[in-house]
Amino acid sequence: MWPSNEVMLQIGGVVWSILVAAELAVRYFMIGIVPGNRRPTTAMAWLLAIFFIPVVGLVAYWLFANPRLSRRRLEKQKRAHDEIMRGTAHMQLPEEFHSTEEWVESAVILNRNLGAMPLEGGNTVQVLSDYRGSLEAMREEIDKAKRYVHIQFYIMGDDPDYVDPVLDSLEAAVQRGVNVRLLFDHLGTLRVKGYRNFKKRLKSSGINWRPMLPIDLIGRRWRRPDLRNHRKILVIDGEVAFTGSQNLIEPGYKRESAHKVGREWVEMMLRVEGPLVRSLDVTFATDWWQEDDGQEVLMDITEARHPLPYDDRPGSTLAQLLPSGPGFGGENNLRLFNTLIYSASERLMITSPYFVPDDSLLYAITTAAQRGVEVHLFVCEEGDQFLVHHAQQSYYQQLLEAGVRIHRYPAPMVLHTKCFTVDNEVAVVGSSNMDMRSFSLNMEISVMLLGQEMVDAVNAVQNDYLEISSEISLAEWRRRPRMQRWIDNVARLTATLQ
Repeated sequence: MWPSNEVMLQIGGVVWSILVAAELAVRYFMIGIVPGNRRPTTAMAWLLAIFFIPVVGLVAYWLFANPRLSRRRLEKQKRAHDEIMRGTAHMQLPEEFHSTEEWVESAVILNRNLGAMPLEGGNTVQVLSDYRGSLEAMREEIDKAKRYVHIQFYIMGDDPDYVDPVLDSLEAAVQRGVNVRLLFDHLGTLRVKGYRNFKKRLKSSGINWRPMLPIDLIGRRWRRPDLRNHRKILVIDGEVAFTGSQNLIEPGYKRESAHKVGREWVEMMLRVEGPLVRSLDVTFATDWWQEDDGQEVLMDITEARHPLPYDDRPGSTLAQLLPSGPGFGGENNLRLFNTLIYSASERLMITSPYFVPDDSLLYAITTAAQRGVEVHLFVCEEGDQFLVHHAQQSYYQQLLEAGVRIHRYPAPMVLHTKCFTVDNEVAVVGSSNMDMRSFSLNMEISVMLLGQEMVDAVNAVQNDYLEISSEISLAEWRRRPRMQRWIDNVARLTATLQ
């Protein structure tokens, strides 16, 4: 016999009261949980999501709110850091380090403490800005390999024109007895068209390969799914290396939408000889160790000092590598960027495809402009990621009002280079964007290069960007449609959900 309508109403009222009480309790407790060890803006964004869409907000918080790696990974990263510091404790600043600027030495010390890698001289560094040319340069060096090739990219995808020649060279190297070890980011590469065929090729190639930060529920390897290894490294025999922003994929990223409009990615890579190669190799070795469950340690990671005496080193460039990511816990790249930007006295040239700064970086850049530093920011006119692009645009008015000059690289191209220069003293090139994802969630590498020669080399490429980019005026930006402003502001809110 069914209960009467009156009883049903009473039961419904009780259930409703319980649900309301539970929702209020969740909100009450989350107010005290969410802000822990987070920026106030990030905490507020999460709380708004939980308050307005409780079920979706809580699920998203459970999946994405913890930026920490597993305990095993954190322990390995700490061990690697400590062993590199111990193994290079005897090393002082290079004898050719004669900078009269105290802030340069301060930045070097900061990098050393954060990332463990020492500053060393004797490097030869070439800036590569031609997409096909950099892939061809990599292929040529792989063809010369005698002992090993270490290759690591965030995104990989084969194609007959650009990438297959590199893969062919890797396979040929295996056939002549070279030990080829290859890493790619699991989710970064999984999204690429033809991923299954790419994996089949790797399995039959003889290459020793691993996916980085794999999501494997069966193997109980689970973490926040958008923690990614965004590094790009190629090392041949410990003698030559490449690093920068470019992935191992054709310039349209195998996207039909990009090919339809002629969209290609514009990149910057470094070709390196000298002690910096060893630092890149040590970073690769640490990442390989992370993915190999401790079965293979490629090298004694305390051997970060280049074996050649100064007289035999290939060049004279001073360089220092800074690895960063959630395994360090201190946002290494953000600390370096802020330190250098606050030190600028004349000119800042900044290129970042995804420019979504936290408050500290935004203040550093706008403060530099307000104290008379000439600040140029190069961004994309049309981004390839909708929310990120609109979040980026939400900062333009504040930057323009402070005196920052914003140059938009013409659509449909994607300016993917990540670099900046400070006065005539320092250039930074690497994989790191100036956004909260690169600061908190991605494993990145940044190369700090000292001296006017390297600043001029990097600025030569940025000056090429300047020639074909269009500059935004403050008056023009204030006239943009109201709906665009609304979308920009909503996207800015989502960008803080870290």
